Amino acid sequence: MTLIQARGFRLLPFCLFAIFFSTSPANAQDQQKWIQLFNGKNLDGWTPKIKGYKLGENFGNTFRVEDGLLKVRYDQYDRFDQRFGHLFYKDQFSHYRLRLEYRFVGEQVKGGLGWAYRNSGAMLHGEAPETMAIDQDFPVSIEAQLLGGDGKHKRTTMNLCTPGTNVVLNGKLFKPHCTSSSSKTYHGDQWVTVEVEVHGNDLIKHIIDGKVVLEYREPQLDPRDEHARELITRNGGIMLSKGTISLQSESHPIDFRKVELMVLEK
Repeated sequence: MTLIQARGFRLLPFCLFAIFFSTSPANAQDQQKWIQLFNGKNLDGWTPKIKGYKLGENFGNTFRVEDGLLKVRYDQYDRFDQRFGHLFYKDQFSHYRLRLEYRFVGEQVKGGLGWAYRNSGAMLHGEAPETMAIDQDFPVSIEAQLLGGDGKHKRTTMNLCTPGTNVVLNGKLFKPHCTSSSSKTYHGDQWVTVEVEVHGNDLIKHIIDGKVVLEYREPQLDPRDEHARELITRNGGIMLSKGTISLQSESHPIDFRKVELMVLEK
C-alpha cells in the first residue's frame, strides 16, 4: 500500500461520517421546520384587507395565484387612488424566521404615488386585520420594506418603515418613519431572496444572502399615533412581542414564489 493509499484509507471513515451527518434525520428534521405559508396553489390561510373595502373583499382580484406564484396585480383598476392593500396570514407569530422570494414586474398602475414605484413590503408584528378601520392605509406594524431599482440609481431593499410604531436603533428610540438598510440595489425583474429573523420584543434582523443589512430592537407602538393609542389600551402596554404577517399592495405589480416561516425557540 502506498503512502497516498494509506492516507486515503484513514480518511475514508471521516468521509463516510460527513456523508452520514449531512443526510442524517437531524438535518432532514431541520429542513422540515420550514412552514410553507404560501402553498403555491391558492390563497388558503390568507385574507385581504384593501383600503375602502370590507375585510375579505379582494377588490379587482388584486391578490391572486397564477402559475404557482402569489401575484399582486392591478389590471382591473382604472386608477390606484391610494387603495393600499394587505394580505394577512391567518396566524400570529412571535419568534421566527420569515423567508421571501419576490420580484417586481411590469409597470406601476396609473395613479400610483411616486414613492410606491417598485415598492412593497412584509408587515411584521402587525395588528389583527379586524381592528383596522375600513379606510385605514396600513396596519400598525413593523415593515420590512421591499424596493426595486429603477435601472440607474441606488435603491436599497429590506429597509425599515414604522406605521404607528417605533423601534430602538443603535441604542436610541428611533421615531422617523423609515430608514435604509445597507443592501445593494436589485434592478429589473430578477428574483430576490430575503429573510427576517424576529425575536419577540428583543431583536429583529433583516438578512440578504446570509448578511445582516439592518437590525433593531424593542418594536413598540407609537403613542403619537391615534390608532396606536387605541391598541396600547387594548394590548395593555406599548411593547410588541408578536403579531400578524401581511404582504402589501402599493400600486406596483409584484410576484412572490415563496413565503415560508420557521418558528424559533424563545
